[in-house]
Amino acid sequence: MNFLLHPIFLSSIFFILGHTMGWFAGNAQFVWEYWKDKAILATLIFGTPAGLFFWYGTKLAYEHIESLWSVRFLAAALSYFIFPILTWYFMEESMFTLKTIVSIFLAWSILAVQYYL
Repeated sequence: MNFLLHPIFLSSIFFILGHTMGWFAGNAQFVWEYWKDKAILATLIFGTPAGLFFWYGTKLAYEHIESLWSVRFLAAALSYFIFPILTWYFMEESMFTLKTIVSIFLAWSILAVQYYL
């Protein structure tokens, strides 16, 4: 099977997009003054696509893995890649603290377990 069409790869892309949109839904208010008091608009613009990405990511992953726990761990582990990168880029908060580095390592470990076992 083509790696790019593998259900886990595709679901991971959906989860990454969902976490990215979710980050903006909750944190755009801190990055841009425009979003400061626009919770409903941010939820509609960012949260609705995020929900759809998570829905389809879960569907694809579950059809392949057949374990909702594994799907949950996959999605959670991917969040630890998106949040530190976006927070560093937009908020200038370092992801190079011991706690964050250990968490990212653990997230990679979770991904490896879910993908290879």
